[in-house]
Amino acid sequence: MDIQETGLKDCVIIKPRVFEDSRGYFFESFNKKTFEDKTGLSGNFVQDNQSFSSYGVIRGLHAQSGEFAQAKLVRVLKGEVLDVAVDIRPGSPTYGKHISVKLSAENRLQLYVPRGFLHGFSVLSETAEFFYKCDNFYEKSAEVGVMYNDADLGVDWMIPASKAAISDKDLVLNTFASLK
Repeated sequence: MDIQETGLKDCVIIKPRVFEDSRGYFFESFNKKTFEDKTGLSGNFVQDNQSFSSYGVIRGLHAQSGEFAQAKLVRVLKGEVLDVAVDIRPGSPTYGKHISVKLSAENRLQLYVPRGFLHGFSVLSETAEFFYKCDNFYEKSAEVGVMYNDADLGVDWMIPASKAAISDKDLVLNTFASLK
């Protein structure tokens, strides 16, 4: 696996080594030892999640707080998404900064989203299957969220507003300023 820095501390893009031949392909999507050796980060994942969404769906921006904070390793099994991570770690030099990266079944890129980051994605293809590993269990009482279209963050989701599909829950999330 190759590691690409994003400019946000500990948030990295992972490109697996893919072996292809006439039969198809094979790649190791995660190897704890290699991940930890190459990044210096922990790879102790305890929960896997998968979602299916159609074009225009925007999920996020979500995180969990306190002892329930989660790091995530995310990738796309089918289709393409724009994946977004926002640094909300108090005292971080990149607090409030975000990165956006296209993840797809074709490019096989993965994004490691550290604890203390908001996370979300928009679906750019007709449909997308999204898979993520979490290093802590889901805890409803620890949910934190910020509106996908928060003006202070200025995320370009690459979806026209008229085509965006957002859950009722995500439509009433807080502003970024309210986190401070």
